[in-house]
Amino acid sequence: MRHCAFIRGSALVGEDCVVGNSVELKNVILFDHVEVPHFNYVGDSILGYYAHMGAGSVTSNVKSDRHLVSVHDGDTHIETGLKKFGAMLGDHVEVGCNSVLNPGTVIGRESRVYPTSCVRGVVPDHTIWHDDGHTTKIIPNV
Repeated sequence: MRHCAFIRGSALVGEDCVVGNSVELKNVILFDHVEVPHFNYVGDSILGYYAHMGAGSVTSNVKSDRHLVSVHDGDTHIETGLKKFGAMLGDHVEVGCNSVLNPGTVIGRESRVYPTSCVRGVVPDHTIWHDDGHTTKIIPNV
């Protein structure tokens, strides 16, 4: 825990995590080795092992129209039944600085998000999300 970190609601924070300067956590699960180092808001979200959120990146947890949050994956829509639901990040996900993960975002394992991106829906495993919303597949190391 670093200077001015703020936790409200429930937070389950794993071993060897960094909750940094001016970070706010609300109703979260952070698996081991997660880093939210500075100026992040993580609300109603789950971050997998070794996930990292760059400076200023946030998980938005409420839709602007205040309707219930759905997870969208192409033509598939999964209703959460929740008014507040942020994001789920898989293991080893890297989120670039000043990115916004919209309510109901799911980012697959070992994926990357470019800085200043606005992410919505499901990002598959081993994928790079570019700032204009297109993706590139990463070939995993075997």
